Amino acid sequence: MKFLRFSTPDLSPRYGWLYEDKIGQIDGDPFTAYRRLDPDIPVDTVKILPPAQPGKIICVGRNYAAHAKELNNEIGDIPVIFFKPTSSLIGLGDPIILPPQSQQVQHEAELAVIIGKRGRWIQPEDVSEYIFGYTVANDVTARDLQRSDSQWTRAKGFDTFCPLGPWIETSFDPSDALITCHAGEELRQMASTRDMVFSIPQLVVFISSVMTLEPGDVILTGTPSGVGDLRSGLTVSITIEGLGTLTNPVIDEKH
Repeated sequence: MKFLRFSTPDLSPRYGWLYEDKIGQIDGDPFTAYRRLDPDIPVDTVKILPPAQPGKIICVGRNYAAHAKELNNEIGDIPVIFFKPTSSLIGLGDPIILPPQSQQVQHEAELAVIIGKRGRWIQPEDVSEYIFGYTVANDVTARDLQRSDSQWTRAKGFDTFCPLGPWIETSFDPSDALITCHAGEELRQMASTRDMVFSIPQLVVFISSVMTLEPGDVILTGTPSGVGDLRSGLTVSITIEGLGTLTNPVIDEKH
């Protein structure tokens, strides 16, 4: 099932579910108890919002060997994790804003995991019980700042640097899904989720050994090789087979 968040001129932001080209509202909380109302709102009449409201966005670095190689990084024995602030979230169609502090902003196409229930020290055999679903993400990165800073918060944390969506798919097999990223008409990234160094169960087990995961939390699982520079006027489209396409225009920041 596809869950999303949306708004209209007459409706404040809320959860819904998607059936073909219509949205039905959700009565309740999709992470606990809810009731699906009839799908009666045409999807092309709404503003699609980021599909989750996470308390935290946990990201995984260097989780595809070819990407680590293209940036001359070694792969460690445990996952590299970091955060993006929730203020970086944007949804389908929202612009990625290039900050003046950076001269090299790049896209990173990623599969995102949405956590469904609270958990700490999650065991490998129980991981599926804690995952609500999956969506598409773009871990936008100021690469020059990442190289110059001793840690990655600034490079990863600018407003608009976490496009997410368009919806959460609860029936999805993440073991071998094709990820592609186009910048304009140019195909930049193409790989399968099977190429991850650390699998999704391994990531959930590792992260939950460090911190409690809460419903709605987002885990970005790493990007394949082929990351490239963004410039104003480009449109970035990331597609994950079975999930859909996340598209965002790129603009310069205006003061």
